[in-house]
Amino acid sequence: MNRMILPENTEKIDLARLVPMDLYAGDFPVRVQLDYATPHSLCGLIYREQARLWLYDDLAAIVLRAAQLCHARTGLHFILYDGLRTMEAQGLMQQSPAVQAHPEWLEGPNRVLSPPGLGGHPRAMAIDIGLEDADGALVDMGTLFDEMPMGGSGPDTNRAHRLYPGLPEAVRHNRSILEAAMVEAAAQLGLSLLPLPVEWWDFRFPADVYNRYAPLSDADLPVQMRMTDCSAPVSIPDFDDAHFEKQKDRVLARVVL
Repeated sequence: MNRMILPENTEKIDLARLVPMDLYAGDFPVRVQLDYATPHSLCGLIYREQARLWLYDDLAAIVLRAAQLCHARTGLHFILYDGLRTMEAQGLMQQSPAVQAHPEWLEGPNRVLSPPGLGGHPRAMAIDIGLEDADGALVDMGTLFDEMPMGGSGPDTNRAHRLYPGLPEAVRHNRSILEAAMVEAAAQLGLSLLPLPVEWWDFRFPADVYNRYAPLSDADLPVQMRMTDCSAPVSIPDFDDAHFEKQKDRVLARVVL
C-alpha cells in the first residue's frame, strides 16, 4: 500500500495512549461489538479474529463519561461498533464488493467512507456508537449502523444524516439522547467533539485536531494492536498487562462521576 505524503509537522501518535475499550465493558454501560470483525458487516470480514476496538485515550474518556450520563438518565447502554480503522483496513473496505458498486460513497465533500489514511478512524479519533436497552434490544435510530445512502449523502436522501427530515419524532428523540450525552461529556472534559453530520453513529475529534497526527498503518503497530492480518515485520513489542492496568486507571480517574 502506498503511504500518504504528510505535512512535515505531522506528529506520530503515541501508541501508549491507545485504549482497548473492552477493558471497561464490565464497569460501564458499554458493549463492544466490533462490526468489521464479522462477515455480516457492510464490507464483509475486514478485521482479524484477534482485533480489538482501540481509541485514543481522550476520546475513550468522552465515550465512557457519555455512557454514564446516558445510562443515568435513560437506562440505555452504548454499543461500540468501531474505533481505530487502520489504513490497511480502509483499503480492504474500499476494495469490498459493496463499495466497488458504489464509488460515490468515496467521493465529494459529503462522502460517507474515507480513502486510506483520511479521517478520524485511522488515528483512533473516531468512534461509531449505537444504543440498546438493558435486555440488549436495539434502540430505533431510524437506520441500522452503517446503512449507506443510495441516493446521495445529503440530508434530503440519506436517512442516516442527522438532519434527515423524514424521521419520526421517536427516532429524533433517540438520536438526541446519544448526541446530547456525547457532546455534554466532551464539554465536561474540556475536549472538542464533532458529531459527523452524515452518520448519526459517528463522533470524532474535529479535523483540525486529528490532522495534526499521521494515520496509523498496521505496520506501525505491535501485533496486539493490529486490525488486519498484516504481514509486515514486527518492529514494536507488545505492551504488557501492567501497562494496560495503569492506562485503565488513568482514564478512570478522568471519567468517574
